[in-house]
Amino acid sequence: MLVLDLTGVGDRQAFMDRCTADLQLPGWFARTWDSLADCLTDLSWWPAEPGGRRLVVRGWPGFAQVLPREGRIVRDVLRDAEIFWRDTDTPLTVDFADGADPDARP
Repeated sequence: MLVLDLTGVGDRQAFMDRCTADLQLPGWFARTWDSLADCLTDLSWWPAEPGGRRLVVRGWPGFAQVLPREGRIVRDVLRDAEIFWRDTDTPLTVDFADGADPDARP
């Protein structure tokens, strides 16, 4: 399980920095939305556990409120990655901590 803690993230660059640190993304991560999507559909850098991989996102409400556009992009990237891995032997599950609803309007 990996945890992406978005508490206090106030801009796109800080988000990319947090992803790099918290998720321990590979060196080829280019700190762009497309590169994040690529990292989440090529999980060779993240060894699977029995039953798949789990990503827990913390601090979502504050992040989505401060950066609503980026919040929508992140939500879509994470949702697309879950769909990509859904019917495999190693699914990716994204959980939003504290019952946060990524579809709620800030």
